[in-house]
Amino acid sequence: MVDYRRFLAKTESLTLPWLGGRDVDARDRRLRLDGPAPDKVGWYRFEVNGRKATVKEPVDPPALSDLPKVRGWLRGDRLFREGGVVEPVQLLPEEEPPAFSPIVARRWSPTALLFDTLEFESEAEGAVREALGERKALHEVKGVPAPLRAAYGLAVLERVSRELDVRFAPQEVRLALGPIGEHGVPKAEEVLRALEAERELARRELAELARRRQHELLAEDVAAQREALRAQQAEHAVRELGRRNRPQGTVEERAEDALAAAGAQLETLRRLRGDQLEVVFRYDGERFISIVDGTTLQVIDSGICLGHPPRDELVTLESLIGVIREAMDTGALVILRWP
Repeated sequence: MVDYRRFLAKTESLTLPWLGGRDVDARDRRLRLDGPAPDKVGWYRFEVNGRKATVKEPVDPPALSDLPKVRGWLRGDRLFREGGVVEPVQLLPEEEPPAFSPIVARRWSPTALLFDTLEFESEAEGAVREALGERKALHEVKGVPAPLRAAYGLAVLERVSRELDVRFAPQEVRLALGPIGEHGVPKAEEVLRALEAERELARRELAELARRRQHELLAEDVAAQREALRAQQAEHAVRELGRRNRPQGTVEERAEDALAAAGAQLETLRRLRGDQLEVVFRYDGERFISIVDGTTLQVIDSGICLGHPPRDELVTLESLIGVIREAMDTGALVILRWP
């Protein structure tokens, strides 16, 4: 375990990537941005004191040759690599690489993959670009590696999504990308129609749940939970003569800490009526919108399909991330709210 106390007494000047949000990853620890954020993502010199990092100035990218290599094929800002893994790539060059380019990225942190260089192409990349132009399925094209087939599947799905006017997120369809690349447009249409049918079923169930539950009863239940929590906190405060068991920090800090503990990143937070909060966060390259109780961070509307019938009330903001991870891994992710 890293002992953060050894960082508290000194100020350092570090060159680090800023990738958005209020967190800044150094190689050995996560820092908190202190002061204004930069205007755009990129490399900056930071003054670091303890766990606080203050932006000083933009700098040229450092050499990344000592970082672990990650190879794969690029489609948009996502890297497709062996084992069916798809990850977002940060700090892409200003000139967009050709579709399906083989690249080398570098592992900066467990959650950050940074673009490094383009690699030499084989005949496969050109053949895949040609197939996309002709709307061909890749079962007609030989010698295409599995990750490149999945990248092609995403490209086909993006095109069919526009034609059918059915929105999707890559993590919702990750397990289907290989078959879509193999079988082309018909498979893409099948996947998108199934996804939209699942969303429609979830919407109907949520509407029925709302009718059965009645808004007043739900509000009373949330209020009762909040009041019980406040009473418990007051009791602890009297018993222990301190604030040890009260929620610490602002609502935004508590929401941000809950998400960060589960590996997600808070983007925005908006107050709604009845002490509810709209929380927009990013996890594994996807953006999600959830409605939670402002005191308990209990989920009111997760923004994804949580089974039939939906059971959003069983999770908190922090435990929701584990549910999303499981849905991604099993190909069951269905997003109901969009930014």
